[in-house]
Amino acid sequence: MADESPPRLINAANMRARFVLDMAAGMASHNEVYREPEIRVQLGDRADALVRLSASSTLDGIERVVKGELDFSFLNPSAALTVAYRGKGSHFTTPQPVRAVTVLPSRDQCLFAVHGSTGLATIEDIGREKYPLRLAVRGRKEHWLHNMLDDILAAAGFTVADVTAWGGEVRRVGHIPQPGTPKFEALVRGEITGVFDEGVHTWANYVIPAGLTVLRMEEETVVKLEAMGYRRDVLPKALYPTLPDDILTLDFSGWPVFVRDDADNEVVRHMCAGLEARRHLIPWEGKGPLPLDQMCTDTPAAPLGVPLHPAAERFWAGCGYL
Repeated sequence: MADESPPRLINAANMRARFVLDMAAGMASHNEVYREPEIRVQLGDRADALVRLSASSTLDGIERVVKGELDFSFLNPSAALTVAYRGKGSHFTTPQPVRAVTVLPSRDQCLFAVHGSTGLATIEDIGREKYPLRLAVRGRKEHWLHNMLDDILAAAGFTVADVTAWGGEVRRVGHIPQPGTPKFEALVRGEITGVFDEGVHTWANYVIPAGLTVLRMEEETVVKLEAMGYRRDVLPKALYPTLPDDILTLDFSGWPVFVRDDADNEVVRHMCAGLEARRHLIPWEGKGPLPLDQMCTDTPAAPLGVPLHPAAERFWAGCGYL
């Protein structure tokens, strides 16, 4: 028998909004199809209250937020947003007007591995020896790794163009070089002689046993990169026991959520309130609800090198997180 009880009282507009957003969440969970969705949310009846949200994690997100085409986007790593905020590095010529809302935790570093036959020990050795490295990097051209590589090589005293002029090449191919992937196996065979990537927890422990070398980064180079906005880090032997010792590198942690510096206070407050209300439902790399108290205070997994938007700072302080 059909249920004839009166319908539950619920705001019709809110019901429709929740229907659409939860449907979008379900669609986004099929990440092989909906990799970086964009959503528009209307806050109330104000004509200017259309909020444009993006799950992009590339430079395109910064450019569109700065231009006013998006109100909210992601970036990875946190250092990339710091470099943009300072207007440094190979991509930015002026400081970008961005502010953080929060930082989704994700602990990571970058790693530069080469074939043992190269005889290289440091990134700087590539330039000193004018070595014709056949380097493979991430296939997606918008990935921050490409900008990071340009900045690292510039700090080390040479460029991608120099590597090419010395008889080498830089290939954009594939994803993280995990063991068994074509990129990793090509490096082991010597078909390519170098790989630069992140996601180190999936491949750092397999580099040395495969006869490869992890290139170190010299202190002078790291200091130059820190001035741009990058953070020094180490690949710890305690976590990756096949490494010879702790290896100096750069941090690749954090997914900052950011807005323009002049973003509407009420819109930013709604963003923060939405995260607080749904923290137990939003996925992240750890267990349990989003650790929002650790996502606005500059932690190793959630580095914060850009000021919080004032409305976000007030909201998180009101929650007792600051």
